[in-house]
Amino acid sequence: MATGIDTVYESKKIIARLDNLPLSRFHYKMLFVNGLAWAFDAFDVGIVTFIVTALTKDWGLTAGQIGVLLSSGMVGMIVGAFFSGPLADKYGRKAVFKWTLLMFSLFSLLCAFAWDFTSLIIFRFLVGVGLGGETPVVTSLLGEFIPAQNRGKVQGLLNCFWAVGWIAATAVSYYVIPAVGWRWAFVAGALPALYIWVIRLHLPESPRWLASQGRYEEAKSIMNDIESVVNKTHKLVPVTDEDVKKVVDINPRPIGDLFKKKYLKTTVMLWILWFMGMFGYYGLFAWMPTLLVKAGHSMVKSFQYVLFLQLAYIPNQILSAYLMDKVGRKKLLVGNLFFSAVATVVFGIALGNQLSTSEVLILGLLTSFFVSGIWGITYTYTPELYPTGIRATGTSWASTCSRFGSMSAPLVIGYSLNLIGVVGVYGIVAVAFGLACVAVLTMGIETKGKTL
Repeated sequence: MATGIDTVYESKKIIARLDNLPLSRFHYKMLFVNGLAWAFDAFDVGIVTFIVTALTKDWGLTAGQIGVLLSSGMVGMIVGAFFSGPLADKYGRKAVFKWTLLMFSLFSLLCAFAWDFTSLIIFRFLVGVGLGGETPVVTSLLGEFIPAQNRGKVQGLLNCFWAVGWIAATAVSYYVIPAVGWRWAFVAGALPALYIWVIRLHLPESPRWLASQGRYEEAKSIMNDIESVVNKTHKLVPVTDEDVKKVVDINPRPIGDLFKKKYLKTTVMLWILWFMGMFGYYGLFAWMPTLLVKAGHSMVKSFQYVLFLQLAYIPNQILSAYLMDKVGRKKLLVGNLFFSAVATVVFGIALGNQLSTSEVLILGLLTSFFVSGIWGITYTYTPELYPTGIRATGTSWASTCSRFGSMSAPLVIGYSLNLIGVVGVYGIVAVAFGLACVAVLTMGIETKGKTL
C-alpha cells in the first residue's frame, strides 16, 4: 500500500485519467445503461397521467382526488430525493441506484392490485420514494464518467431516454388501457425490476467517487478495466503531472458547504430552477390528457395527441445536447425557459378557446419542443456545479425542490381549473417557467468545458 501522500496523488491521477479518456463506446455504453433506467422512470411518471383519465371513469374521481393521486407519488419523490444524495455520497452511486430502482418497480406492481383509492395513494407514494431517489443519482453517476469536453453532448442525450419512456407509456396507454384496463399498465411499470441484473453486470462504481473516498485500489482496478476497453478502439494519451495538478478538491465535504458563501448562490439558483421548472413541466403534462378530454376530445384521441407531443420532445434534446459544448449551458437554458413560457401561454389560449385540432396540436408540439430543452440542459448543468464530495447531495436536494414543484402543480391546477379555466392555469405554468428563467439569468454561471 502506498503512503498517504502517494495515495492522494494517485487518487488525483485516477481522476485525471478519467478526464483524459477519448469519447468511446464505453461512454456510450454508460449512456445506454443509465438511459434505460431513465426511460423506465419516465414510463412510470407518464403512465399514471393516463391512468388517472381511466380512473376518473372507473372510480368516479373528482378533480381534487386526481390532484391528490398525482401528487402522492411526488411526495414520495421528495423523501427519496432528499435521502438518496447523501446516501450516494457516503455509500456509492451504484448501490443507491440499484435499490431505488428495485423499490419503485416492486411498488408499481402493487399498484396494479390496489383495492381502493387509499391503497393506491399509499403504493404511489412508495413508488415515488424509489423514483425520486434514483433520478439524481443517475445524473451524478453518468457525469462522473464523461470527459469535460464531451459531457454536455453525452449527458444531454440522457434526457432523450426520458422521451422514449414517455412515448412507451403513451403507446401502452393507447393500446392497453382501453383494451384490458389500467391495472395492466401498472404491471408493465414493474418490469424495470429485471434490469437490476444488467446494472450489476455492466455498470461500474464511479472511480471519481471511489478516489474521493480514499479507496484508491478499487478506483485503480476499475480505471484499469475502463482503459483496457477504450484502448481497443482509441489511442490513450498518457497522463502528465500537469494533468494531475489540475485536479482539485477530491476530499469528502460536509453537507453544510452547500449553504456557505462559495456555493450558496448556486444552491439558491438551482432550487428555484428545479422547483419552478418542474412545476411548469407537471402543470403542463400531468393534466394534459384530462384537459384534452375536457376540451372535447375522446380519451383515446387525447392519448394519441400526447404521443405526438412526446415525439416533439426528442429533437430539442438532441439539438441541445450538441449545442451545450459549443454555446454553453446557461445561454441555452435561459433561451429554452423563456420560449417555454411564451409557448405555454399561446397553447393555453388555443386549448381554452377550443381552436381546431390541428392548431392545438401544432402549438402543443412547439411547447413540448422548448420544454424538452430545459431538462436536457438542467440534468447536465446541475451536477457540474458542485464538487465530487457533495455532488450527489447537491443534485438530489435540488431534485427534492423539483418534487415540491411537481407535487404542487397537479394540486394547483386541479383546484384552480374550475375557477380560472384552462387559459388561467396555463398562465400559471408560464409564470413558473418565467421565474426559473430569471433565476438562471441572474445567478447562473457557465460550466462549459470545466473539469468536474
